[in-house]
Amino acid sequence: MSLDQIAMQPTITAERFALRPLRKSDTGLISHYASDKRVAHMTSAIPHPMPPGAVEAFVDRAMTPNGTEYVWAIDGTNDGGPELQGVISLNRMDRSQSEVGYWIAPLFWNTGLATEAVRSLVEGNPFADATMFASVFQDNPASARVLIHCGFEYLGDAETFSVARDANVTTWTYSRKL
Repeated sequence: MSLDQIAMQPTITAERFALRPLRKSDTGLISHYASDKRVAHMTSAIPHPMPPGAVEAFVDRAMTPNGTEYVWAIDGTNDGGPELQGVISLNRMDRSQSEVGYWIAPLFWNTGLATEAVRSLVEGNPFADATMFASVFQDNPASARVLIHCGFEYLGDAETFSVARDANVTTWTYSRKL
């Protein structure tokens, strides 16, 4: 990771964790959690089953400077938790906008971790975005509640392709003005 990218992608500290840039040592836990069908099926980009080298390629892309997607590990070591509890990202768009994406390891579902992570990223607003967007699969109402609790407003329905499901999946799209 270049010094410029490190400067652009700050660590964001929350009460129970820190959002920090990914590092090579995250590969094992990302592989463990993202290989879980329950995680993969609620994302558009995680394949299931996970092919060899996919997580290593993801971590390498996340650590490459000059990309448009910035990925943070949800690192619970500050609170005595595991080094990786999930992943959250911002995909930079034009006109001071970003799209938020996240997944939480099943071990930490229903603990408020996702809400706290999204809220921390929104409040930290590391790229001074004017608007953030997010989409969730319509069969994942828990993620929709996370966005609503973080001040996102419903925009409409759409659909996106899910690699794990090998199908188009209907989504709810949300935005938050900052």
